[in-house]
Parts: sequence; C-alpha cells; structure tokens
Amino acid sequence: MKKDTRSLLVCQGSMCISGKSRAIQEALEKKVAGTQMDGDVEVKLIGCHGFCQQGPLVIVEPEATCYTGVTVEDVDDIVQSDLRDGQVVERLLFHDPETGSPIASYHDIPFYGAQTKLLLRHCGLINPEDIDDYLGVGGYEALGSVLERPDGREVLAELKASQLRGRGGGGFPAWRKWEACLDADGDEKFVVCNADEGDPGAFMDRSILEGDPHAVLEGMSIAGFTVGARKGYIYVRAEYPLAVERLRVAIDQARRRGYLGSDILGSGFSFDVEVFLGAGAFVCGESTALTLSIEGKRGLPKAAPRPRTTEVGLFDKPTLLNNVKTFAFVPLILAQGGEWFARIGTEGSKGTATFALSGHVVNCGLIEVPMGITLRKIIYEIGGGVPEGKAFKAVQTGGPSGGCLPESFLDTPVDYDSLLQAGSMMGSGGMVVMNEDTCMVDVARYFLQFTERESCGQCVHCRLGTKQMLTILEEITRGEGKPGDVEFLVQIGEAVNAGSLCGLGQSAANPVLTTIRYFLDEYEAHIVEGRCPARSCKALISFQILPDKCIGCMLCAKACPVDAIAGERKSVHVIDQGKCIRCGMCEEACPSRYSAVERTSGSLAEGGEEA
Repeated sequence: MKKDTRSLLVCQGSMCISGKSRAIQEALEKKVAGTQMDGDVEVKLIGCHGFCQQGPLVIVEPEATCYTGVTVEDVDDIVQSDLRDGQVVERLLFHDPETGSPIASYHDIPFYGAQTKLLLRHCGLINPEDIDDYLGVGGYEALGSVLERPDGREVLAELKASQLRGRGGGGFPAWRKWEACLDADGDEKFVVCNADEGDPGAFMDRSILEGDPHAVLEGMSIAGFTVGARKGYIYVRAEYPLAVERLRVAIDQARRRGYLGSDILGSGFSFDVEVFLGAGAFVCGESTALTLSIEGKRGLPKAAPRPRTTEVGLFDKPTLLNNVKTFAFVPLILAQGGEWFARIGTEGSKGTATFALSGHVVNCGLIEVPMGITLRKIIYEIGGGVPEGKAFKAVQTGGPSGGCLPESFLDTPVDYDSLLQAGSMMGSGGMVVMNEDTCMVDVARYFLQFTERESCGQCVHCRLGTKQMLTILEEITRGEGKPGDVEFLVQIGEAVNAGSLCGLGQSAANPVLTTIRYFLDEYEAHIVEGRCPARSCKALISFQILPDKCIGCMLCAKACPVDAIAGERKSVHVIDQGKCIRCGMCEEACPSRYSAVERTSGSLAEGGEEA
C-alpha cells in the first residue's frame, strides 16, 4: 500500500456479514469509484475485527477511525465527509457509555485497550482471501527460515523455550507432543488441525480461519517439516461455510505460490493440506474420535488403554494433532523467539488467550488477553460490565463442560491452573457472562442437556449418568424436586467425571457440580420452597397485572398467544392463570413507563397462592 493511500477496511467476519457488510463494501466501492478525492482509496474486506457487538464495522486507515453499526445508508457520509472533506462522521463513532463522548480511534476504545493481540494480530488488518496481504506482514517467512535448517530439532527447542501449551483445552505442552511425533517410528506421518469448534457461544477458531487462514497453514507446514509428515488435514465442521471457503482459497493460493505441495520453496520438502468437513458431532473434538471420522468411520473415542495419537493416530500412523490456535501461534513464536513468548503470561501459562466473550455483557466479541488477567478486568474493562444496570451473577469459562463461577471469583487470574482450582477450566475459549436474572439450576440443566445429547453413548457413566442427572434437573426446574436430589446429583456427577472414557464425559458434570457448590441456595429454593429466586423457570413463576398501574392499553392482550388476558380498552386487565403459558410476551409488550405486568416467583395458576 502506498503511503498516500487510505484504506476502508470492511469487517467481513460472520457476524458483520449477517449485518449486511458485503452490501456495505459493494456500496463503498461504487461510491469511492465515483468520487473525486486527493490520493488513492482502497476498499478491502478483512476478517473479524473483534468488536462484534458494534458491527458492522468499517475502519479507516491509517487514522484507525472506527465506524460502528454501519449501514448501506451511511456510505455516502463516510466517503463524502471523512474521505473527501476530512470530517469524521461523529454519529457513527463508538461513544463512551459513561461520558457520552465519541471515540474516533479504535485504539482508544476501552474494549481494545486492555487486549494484547498476538494470535489475532492479523485479523481485522489483512484481507484473508489475498495471500499478498499475508506476505506483506511477514507471512511464510518463518516457514522459509525453518526449511533452511537441517531438521526439526531447532523448532522443538524454540517451542520448548516458549512453553506454549495446546490451546484446544487440555493445555498439554506443545513441544512434548511434537517431540513424541518426531521420535515415533514410521515412514508416514500426518499433521491434523482440530477445527471442530462445537462449544455453544464459541467462535474463536472460526474467526481465525475466516480472518487469518494462512497463519494456520504456515503453522501446519512447519509442524510437517518438524515431525516428518507430508500430509495434513484440517477437520472443520460443515456449519462454518465461510471458514471453509476461505481455507480453500488460501490453500489454493499457497499451492500456486509454492508454500504448499511438492518441493516447497525449492527445499525438497513436500507437504500438502486437505480440508475435511465434520458433521457437527461434539465428541469428534476428541482426538481418537476425530481421526476415526477422517477415516470414514463413526467418530467414537477409542477405549482405554490406548496409544497416543502421536504413536497410533490417523490411519494407524503417528499423528500430530493440535488446535487451530496452537498452529497459528507457531509462526509468531519462531519469528520472535520462544523466550520472547515465554515472557508473556504467568509462570505456568504463557502467552495470550483468546475468548469469545458473550452473554449478559455490554461488549460481546472476540478478544485476546495476556494469561493472568483477571475475570473482573475482562468482564468490566473489556466487556463494559453487565448491561441495563443488572447485577453480575456468574461467568462460565471452558464451554458446556466448564464451571460457573460467582462474583467472589472475579479476581481469579485467567490461566489453566487457577481456573481448574476454582472448579472451571480454560477450555477452548468460550466465556459466557450471566446476570442476576439467570437461574443457575436452569443453566446447569441447559448445559447438561447439550452434553447428554452429544454423548456418543459408548460408556455407561456418560450415557446413563448424564441422562439421570438431566432428569433430576428437569424435575427440579419444574418444581418437582425432592429432598436428597442435590446429594444424588453430586454423587452421580462425581462418578460421571471419574469414570467416563473421554474428555466430554470427564467434564460433563462440571456445570452441575459448580452451581451446587456456589449456588446451593437456589437449588434449595426450588426444592424446599417451590420457587425460582431468579424468576426464570416457567413452572415456578407467574405473571399478574397490577391494577394501580394498568391503563388498559390492550398491548399485553394483543401480544398474548393464548388469549389468556381479558379486559376492555382503558379498563384494568386480568390474566387467566389457568390459560397462561408463562411465555412473558405480556411483560415484554407492556410499555416500560407503566411496568404494569409483574413477574412473580411461585405459581398463581388455578387459584393457588404465590410461593
């Protein structure tokens, strides 16, 4: 890019695309082409810029001006005011929620301020569909330097110095796995990238594949050279069509430029990559199930005792299997040095961690933070806190098998060991924030429902244990809980975690065990008092219209799907509790200035008393 060139970077991550960012880019290209301006202006797509809550995003470089919530109708103002006249379009800027002041540069927005972008350094900067953009930021230089070395031992030394741990959730030292595969006997070996990201609310791997696919390919090629493999597979779920499309574009470009295929860069080393589409089974995130799936077999974890995949993996050959993020880190570590990487983070958890921050938080999005940062700093400084003045209640890390931690744990450092000690886990990087209106019993039920459905059913503990726990939780949320249910849940949960075959079952009970550990009072309220303190469980709540606030506008009656609300215009309305299905549509329809519909804990159906 020329020095006098300005760029309009249009975020084309999945979430911004859902906000019509493709149409925005087309409109910008057309408008720029028809507008006389000083200097050149380029319009290009970029991967996820991270600030998903404020999308679609358009970034103006080199000023780093960040326009949020952009629509096609805003294109004229951006081009005419900013690019032609030099006047920032203030209404499209992010405004500080406390002062209301506009913030022009994204570097000054608090969401970005506390982050340390290493893994995501290219996402939101380069065009993921143009290999020249990747080469322009030093792409494939690490691979070129590695191919000049006699063997992979020097790469292992750098990985060991970096103390990089696998980012797939287990946190196993990367260099140990690479060394084991290098030392394994076998003329044929494989490198496999696990992109089977199945956690609800998680989109880290997807965003990297969409925004910086060449980094993953470069890391896999370096891995192939290091362990002696000539073929690699990227196992990605078919529900990620954009990631798959950009991966295939990147692979094709890398082959044509000589970074994949035969005799890479004239070194004599050959390595190629194939994309394999998974059908969406959560259990295929487990290494042995994943390799069996690639082989065309049913994805079931192999029974213990079993050899490691570095010894007997894909097609019974030694196989190096790492996560998307692990491979993407490798070129950076080799470029900057292992000791440099090890200076970031904590004693036992080096580097940075990426999270999909979601739930009841002001700023949802893709973030990257140094290991050791506290949950409080992530949620309140980066995330902007809990919206609508609600109180924070819990945060779950580590996906559906992670633990739910209360407010007293907000100062817990985010690293592998600290989260495990608290009863949660790092996992692959999901982080869900919950406010005061969240029922923790129902949260446990929701996540257990997911793992019970995704269980492969191969081992009794997971197949029957999760089913029995789910049945008990469903009874509790329906107000049918019994004394002793909590103790029984703990007993079954500990057995499921201890006796299951793979990582899915070995952590399936974590949401239940941690919610019991930290929110026991909510379980007791459901079982003993027949009420849901969060006023969330349908069977344990009711809605009534307050006579002193109802103005008879009839909005609630029109919104009710079962005609359970009676009343004439300008007269007080009444809810028939026998008909009410507790959907909450009346509460939502009632104007906030009146708040005439009250949600109560306990059932008023059939003339009963409120609990």
